[in-house]
Amino acid sequence: MLKTAAQEQLLPGATLQEKWDFAQAAGYDAIELRAKGDFHFRDRLPELRQARKDGVVMPTVCVEMLHFFGAFDEELRRDAIAQMKSQLSVIAELGGLGAQTPASYGMFSRRLPPFEPPRSEEEDREVLLAGLAELGEHARAEGVTLYLEPLNRYEDHMVNRLEQAAELIRTVGIDAVKIGIDSYHMNIEETDPAASILAHADVIGHAQVSDSNRFQPGAGHLDWPAWLAALEAIGYDGYLAAECRLTGDPVEAVRSIPGFLRRSGA
Repeated sequence: MLKTAAQEQLLPGATLQEKWDFAQAAGYDAIELRAKGDFHFRDRLPELRQARKDGVVMPTVCVEMLHFFGAFDEELRRDAIAQMKSQLSVIAELGGLGAQTPASYGMFSRRLPPFEPPRSEEEDREVLLAGLAELGEHARAEGVTLYLEPLNRYEDHMVNRLEQAAELIRTVGIDAVKIGIDSYHMNIEETDPAASILAHADVIGHAQVSDSNRFQPGAGHLDWPAWLAALEAIGYDGYLAAECRLTGDPVEAVRSIPGFLRRSGA
């Protein structure tokens, strides 16, 4: 049986407890949290601890920061790593599984002028390996996992495909670092998304879902039966976390996701 989660901003309700009531009624199994920078996630600990006491299931967190561990500027890199360590510690305290982050977002794209980034591919690789190693050691010490998310070529110039993320993760060699796949980005970057899942089964740890147009699953043209069958084939037992925009009535749209995914994965 597929386990589904919805990111907290998609769910109606003023509190996590109210969001959880809606999520359960809609057929979700969990809520995926969002973590901003400036240690905002750490500052939410009283709220999050109470939500956990009240039975809210919160296994994962997805970052929402202005810069990430692959930033060009060293000071920004150090801040991003500090933020991620804090977020990993918080999700560990909540009894969760891990935190998902890209290497960067919106920092540079080879698809727009000036086309060549200010750092070579070799320098990119050194920065990414160092960041993943440091964060992976922290995640392992906390008993959780860091999920590296490949983004499409228009949002990141360094890690776009599962094979790129897998090569970095295998080089780092820390079992607390895995790939966090995202169906939307895979639809753009992978020649055969299902085959990519099968090829990198050993390093896939988390999955986020949205359709080909970034709306809720079912609103685009992604081949969901093939994508979900690949996850089933590799024995994936994590959550399918909805990270998407909503088209149509937002409440009905977010309510439709668990049923659609289960029908498509049947």
